[in-house]
Amino acid sequence: MERKEHRTLTPLELEIMQVLWEQGTSTVAEVQPRLRGDLAYTTVQTMLNVLWRKKKVKRVQEGRAFRYEPVVSRERATGSALHDLVSRMFGGSSEALLMAMVDTRQISAEDLARLAEKLKKRGNS
Repeated sequence: MERKEHRTLTPLELEIMQVLWEQGTSTVAEVQPRLRGDLAYTTVQTMLNVLWRKKKVKRVQEGRAFRYEPVVSRERATGSALHDLVSRMFGGSSEALLMAMVDTRQISAEDLARLAEKLKKRGNS
């Protein structure tokens, strides 16, 4: 069984994955300048190797460097992170998540009404 910490991405892992999703297959040297902060080459290399061990990326040797390619789609990573958040913070209740977003003014009742209409249309197609 996959351990829980392998399903969701840490903030730095997510930032690296976002570079790979946007840029495509990349080397450490191509990922490093696209990250926020002043991370050392070896730090980025270590994190890409962690992602490789977690089976979130695959790598192919190219000369002395590796090219890393995402194996997990952005959609799958989003789904996993949302599932984890809803499970841990809201006892598995997506309704509780939405109400927390309303209560903290991160989504309005008007936004929810628009989303409800979109969901109705999806159900009819």
